[in-house]
Amino acid sequence: MKAIVLSGGKGTRLKPMTHTTAKQLLPVANKPILFYVLDQIVESGIEDIGIIISPETGEEIRKAVENGPGWKAKITYIVQASPAGLAHAVKTAQGFLGDSQFLMFLGDNLIQDGVKKFVAEFQSKSPDALVLLKEVEDARLFGVAELDESGKILRLVEKPKEPKSNLALVGAYLFKPDIHKAIGRIKPSGRGELEITDAIQEMLNMGRRVDSHILQGWWLDTGKKDDMLEANRVVLDDLLKRSIAGAIDKDSHIEGRVAISEGTVIESSTVRGPVIIAGDCRIVNSFVGPYTSIDAGTVIENSSIHHSIILGNCRIRDMENLIDSIMGRNTSVSKCKAISRSTKLFVGDDSSLEL
Repeated sequence: MKAIVLSGGKGTRLKPMTHTTAKQLLPVANKPILFYVLDQIVESGIEDIGIIISPETGEEIRKAVENGPGWKAKITYIVQASPAGLAHAVKTAQGFLGDSQFLMFLGDNLIQDGVKKFVAEFQSKSPDALVLLKEVEDARLFGVAELDESGKILRLVEKPKEPKSNLALVGAYLFKPDIHKAIGRIKPSGRGELEITDAIQEMLNMGRRVDSHILQGWWLDTGKKDDMLEANRVVLDDLLKRSIAGAIDKDSHIEGRVAISEGTVIESSTVRGPVIIAGDCRIVNSFVGPYTSIDAGTVIENSSIHHSIILGNCRIRDMENLIDSIMGRNTSVSKCKAISRSTKLFVGDDSSLEL
């Protein structure tokens, strides 16, 4: 079995961050989202992985993966010239996939407990396709599945105005090679894309068996700022373990599940978990509160910060209550006069702010 990971797209909903960083490389708990996906694919036993990249961000993704922790897998990079839909991505990867069964996984999605059980069910029951579903509050925002009593899919609709179920398609799918024939028979949707929902529906029209697997744990689509913050919160809550390798002075307090990497110095500060702080940071006379991730080389002085994602080499000074914020690399934020109110930021790389 092979896998393809969709890591193209422009990430327009995450601008300005995606002006300088591929959305799949934005960090959750100081780890690129794409790396969680690759971990889960390898954990499922798949060792032949194609990463679908765009001309704009492909080289950045290639370098990040090649400089990553290393995976026991063969990785091939496949360029999708334009973001013309999920089914178009599969069509682009057909030369790599050949006649193999395969897992398709969106590179900006996080799934609790991975896809090991999902892959095992496909291998044991051998449907023509197996689709991962999750109950959602507003199904109008997603591709929606209608099931029969046995869990087989009867019909798929992309973003229906009046959904007949609350089961949304999560960003993971398993297919036998017949999906290629189905893609060859569909036409672009109203938005000009080859939709994977249309391709799966065509498999149903062809008489193929399409089963469903309903996800019981969390699923996080990290397509927007608030989604990123929620993903960071959930991952820190679910996966973080206490680990203190930095230097903590006697006037500082570390409370709860906090991970501090070697080379970081905490002086006259309180860190209340869940919090992760990478190496070579300096936290002075500050409070770092729950659900905060701070990447390497960042300096925080005389500030209070919580529920935020701070990328590498940032400088934060004299900020009284920085919350619900994402700050890009090499960003400097300081307050030039006391203002007694909270501050929310969504700041791209290489910025400098005085508030």
